[in-house]
Amino acid sequence: MEPTTKQLLWMYETMVEIREYEETMAKVYLEGKLPPNIQKGLAFDIGAGPVPGEMHLAAGQEPVAVGVCAHLRKDDTVVGAHRPHHFAIAKGVPLNPMTAEMFGKVTGLSRGKGGHMHLFDPEHKFSCSGIIGASMPPACGAALAAKKRGTDAVAVAFFGEGATNQGAFHESLNLAALWRLPVIFVCEDNKYAISVEKSESTSIAWNSDRASAYGIPGVRVKHNDALEVFEAAGTAVARARRGEGPTLIEVKTDRYLGHFQGDPETYRPKGEVEALRKNDPIPKLGDHLRKLGVLNDALDQKLRAAVTERITEAYDFGRNSPYPKPEDALLHVFA
Repeated sequence: MEPTTKQLLWMYETMVEIREYEETMAKVYLEGKLPPNIQKGLAFDIGAGPVPGEMHLAAGQEPVAVGVCAHLRKDDTVVGAHRPHHFAIAKGVPLNPMTAEMFGKVTGLSRGKGGHMHLFDPEHKFSCSGIIGASMPPACGAALAAKKRGTDAVAVAFFGEGATNQGAFHESLNLAALWRLPVIFVCEDNKYAISVEKSESTSIAWNSDRASAYGIPGVRVKHNDALEVFEAAGTAVARARRGEGPTLIEVKTDRYLGHFQGDPETYRPKGEVEALRKNDPIPKLGDHLRKLGVLNDALDQKLRAAVTERITEAYDFGRNSPYPKPEDALLHVFA
């Protein structure tokens, strides 16, 4: 399956947007969390700054999001994990309310009550969760709803390779296979479940092999390449839309930053990230587009300028929006 020119440009621009968004957040998040807090005896104050709490960024993992979401429609459902920004952006979640949510502002997707691990946008059928493995059961539910309604909409569950050792993974694959649900399970193998290498936590080299236990296709994408992901996802999405059931895809991807911002990353071999960045998927896709005659310097500069403008606007919106009123704490919650 070959992507159209429109899809190629969308994937490239969206990857650039994800990367700039994450790199901007990496800087904003550290505001107030480092010196002068060190002088107060605090090496890292996770509650300080304009974006308090944990922050998990996806720089380097862009191909997984765009390669899959290039095939999706607005009525398709995406459920992400605790590292969710790339999926949200690729699914079309608006940057302004998404960013405001991370700043804890009332203009956020959930009025500032969810934060970055709990982005919820019903209009664009996107949600995520900080619970490991929690993306799969809701995706099965969305797929079941689409099937019962008689539509050809699909659902996608994104999760890390560490989540495959959770019970929800096996239960969800079993249920989806049994009921032939239109759901695609996409595993991001970035080598580390927090700080634990895959080889130390998982008994097999590729989780895609586990699909055979449930009688469904298991696809291994060997490289952190948007076009390879696009091809695998296209087959899986088409299969789901035809009513032929689920597919499990595992993508070997790269995490350039820590598990969370502030992670000292002492578990990573020296020079690992530098080596990974030599195979950066964004310039790789850009070079491919240039060879096809789809991209040139002028268009590249135009796309990047537009991306920077959108991201600047989103972060300004997040910073300048008002906080919720204290008395709003008990609104919009279950009693």
